[in-house]
Amino acid sequence: MAAVALPLQANIMGPPPADPQLVAPEPEHCPGPSSDLAGKGDACAGCPNQQICATAPKGPDPDLPLINARMSTIAHKLLIISGKGGVGKSTFTSMLAHAFAQSPSTQVGVCDIDICGPSIPRMMGALGESIHSSSSGWSPVYVADNLGVMSIQFMLPGKDDAIIWRGPKKNGLIKQFLKDVEWGVLDWLLVDTPPGTSDEHLSVCGYLKGTGVDGAVVVTTPQEVALLDVRKEIDFCRKAGIEVLGVVENMSGFVCPNCEGESQIFHATTGGARALCKEMNIPFLGAVPLDPRIGVACDYGESFFDAYPESPACEGLMGIIGKLREGMGLPPLESEGVEEEEEEEEE
Repeated sequence: MAAVALPLQANIMGPPPADPQLVAPEPEHCPGPSSDLAGKGDACAGCPNQQICATAPKGPDPDLPLINARMSTIAHKLLIISGKGGVGKSTFTSMLAHAFAQSPSTQVGVCDIDICGPSIPRMMGALGESIHSSSSGWSPVYVADNLGVMSIQFMLPGKDDAIIWRGPKKNGLIKQFLKDVEWGVLDWLLVDTPPGTSDEHLSVCGYLKGTGVDGAVVVTTPQEVALLDVRKEIDFCRKAGIEVLGVVENMSGFVCPNCEGESQIFHATTGGARALCKEMNIPFLGAVPLDPRIGVACDYGESFFDAYPESPACEGLMGIIGKLREGMGLPPLESEGVEEEEEEEEE
């Protein structure tokens, strides 16, 4: 089956640069095709890839300065990650974006780099929208005056079309999302990542590392099956030089929307996220209880904060934002509101 063609990408920027196409597996002591010793080291003698590696482009990525310039107008950049699928990472990202955007003066962007499973457009109420381009680049799809979204879903002919791409092509699109999207001046850019620790994660960490990325928020559920993969994700962040700002325990108990009673659906057999944070010496940001109305809001692309402000999940998320801001050295939201009111009175 052929990969889905993206005419917009091809017409504006041309095909993304591909990694050297090796004709045989790399030998055990291979320096790597991007190394300065590629094709020249002792391990390269007799290798079928020697000529390919020797002639491949070397040195830093020439697009990094463009990415740095584009990201320079964004105050805070957060990666929302989890090594485990199905823990509600995209749901948490959408709720976090709406929570930040509650203040009309706060500009928020959501970059969906889950290339093969983009669910953010549905959750943000932007399914069926398309990307607009201009001389300054691609424009995000705005779901509110202060909330923009970018996803590969906006580039597909149909909502059910599959993306069947290898790593280099996915990496090229992620680079375009960071380099060619006209995000403008943002207070927060939330990058929603897929599960795992491979292509997309390596790309976004490499591209953003020089832009002053604030760090990663790790999402998990209480059971040990999820925590197993989350430990690997935390280890990935440490090896990649990305600060782990904290862990969020999603679906932490079930809250009945009628009686507001709470019961445990996913039992924390090994202590849940709290025990994990204590074990790995990282902050525990808080817990978001499972409210069935969250799924309804995401399916209809509504803001859960606007639809169900009384839910304990909203209270839990605001507590997470408070701890996140505290850990980043930012003032509490209440202080910002007081300062804004004082400025308005002076005017």
